[in-house]
Amino acid sequence: MTLSTRHIHAYLLLLPAFIFLVGFTHYPAVGTLIDSLMSTPRAGREAVFVGVENYQVMREDPNFWKSLLNNLWFALVTIPVSIALSISMALWVNEKIAGRQFLRLSYFLPTVLPMIAVANIWIFFYTPGYGLINQVLGMLGFSSQNWLGDPQLALGSVIVVAIWKEAGFFMIFYLAALQTLSPNYQEAAQIEGASRWYFFRRIQWPLLMPTTIFVLVNALINAFRMVDHIIVMTKGGPDNATSLLLFYLYEVGFSFWDRGYASALTAVLLLILAVVGLLQFFLLDRRTHYR
Repeated sequence: MTLSTRHIHAYLLLLPAFIFLVGFTHYPAVGTLIDSLMSTPRAGREAVFVGVENYQVMREDPNFWKSLLNNLWFALVTIPVSIALSISMALWVNEKIAGRQFLRLSYFLPTVLPMIAVANIWIFFYTPGYGLINQVLGMLGFSSQNWLGDPQLALGSVIVVAIWKEAGFFMIFYLAALQTLSPNYQEAAQIEGASRWYFFRRIQWPLLMPTTIFVLVNALINAFRMVDHIIVMTKGGPDNATSLLLFYLYEVGFSFWDRGYASALTAVLLLILAVVGLLQFFLLDRRTHYR
């Protein structure tokens, strides 16, 4: 078999994946960018080119800036806390302790639950008066709180649900990475008298950086694509306190039927994800040790 024939076979094997990639990723992205420069078609009126008008509307839209700010706070809290919890859980269940399999299952269980089911479970927890959390607070002498109805508490309540859902998922990746590390590292550290914290900070953490980059990118995407919990739990309220960027995009596109403006919001969301993802990758790649 000649070299050119092998190349042809390789490209033919990649062709189905390439078609799906172009058809379901690149083509919709280019189409969305084009739609963001067009007006929304109405009955009897075709879409016309309006340039950057949709982006000018976005610049003056207070609901957009509110949703963007909420999303930034959401990401700044959920990403580091979820990663810290996932690493802690992975380190614990990686040790030879009693009930290790049960602990692994317990930590991973929230991940396999449907998002809608998770949201409804936490609605019960947060229910004013007779919800589980308020019942516990009442037993401890604290007053009942309207967790999802108070603008000061609603976003934090949704953040707790997101962390609870994601930490176990990220734990699986860290656990798999820890199990690939040679036990010789730990044995050498014990011989040298290194503490557990020193061993983690100087040995395990640098070797886990490839996994951390992967988890960071996924956590970032999850933080900006959160919409299921918001629709079920708060619908963006109260007073847009929990309106995240994708939820606002959903409202504009499917409640207000403003395709042009929704496309502009999508383009901005994709740009934010691309810029932050690239920054994470290039900044952390310098500190990453590949084996």
